[in-house]
Amino acid sequence: MKAYQIEIELTGSDPLIWRRIVMPAGATFNRLHDVIQTVTNFTSGYPYEPSHLFEFTLSEENIRVTNNEEAYQEHQHFKKNRKAIEKKMSEVDPKFSKYQEVQLANLRKTVRKPTGIKVDNYIEKYGELNYNYDFGDGWQFLVKLEGITEDYHYGYPTLIDGAETAPPEDVGGMSGYYEFLKIFNNPKHPDHDDTRAWANEQGYREYDERFLNDMLKSIKYKKTEWDKINEKKA
Repeated sequence: MKAYQIEIELTGSDPLIWRRIVMPAGATFNRLHDVIQTVTNFTSGYPYEPSHLFEFTLSEENIRVTNNEEAYQEHQHFKKNRKAIEKKMSEVDPKFSKYQEVQLANLRKTVRKPTGIKVDNYIEKYGELNYNYDFGDGWQFLVKLEGITEDYHYGYPTLIDGAETAPPEDVGGMSGYYEFLKIFNNPKHPDHDDTRAWANEQGYREYDERFLNDMLKSIKYKKTEWDKINEKKA
């Protein structure tokens, strides 16, 4: 089976929070989202209900891939009424022209649902993808293609390396995470016990490769011959 070796980096983290994964080809952007969520401490991946919005930006293709239904519907409306909308926006007061140009440029971007578009062509063509998660906390990831293999045996992704524990949900962005760590790791801080309790509620865990690989097995695309052989042995 064809598969991609990718490295996922959390932008702005220091020391760098990163994961190296082998992921079967044929995945949708929603599957890639699930993988990133699973190997971090975020909880909007499979099989969870979405906690926050996310977006992959394919700048070279002028495409946004997002679970933002409002953005998708807005783009569909623009496609159906493009001439009228462009004409109306060209007639605005000149002092608002810069704003209108930005707004129109955003409307002209194709918006795709992540369940309906596959990663393969884009990761192979450009070698990297930008992934934004939770527009409030503003997490930004860089997904980099490191290699392609044609003989991957499993129908699910595998974590092969990584470093550093990822932030919990709703911690307040990167600055909030590092402030959280100061309290979390300091038993003498007056908020230490409350912070520990909150972190537990959020499902916060130290980086654990074995645990994460067990979780990744739930993101199965399809059974391979290798999977069937192992099932018979079991």
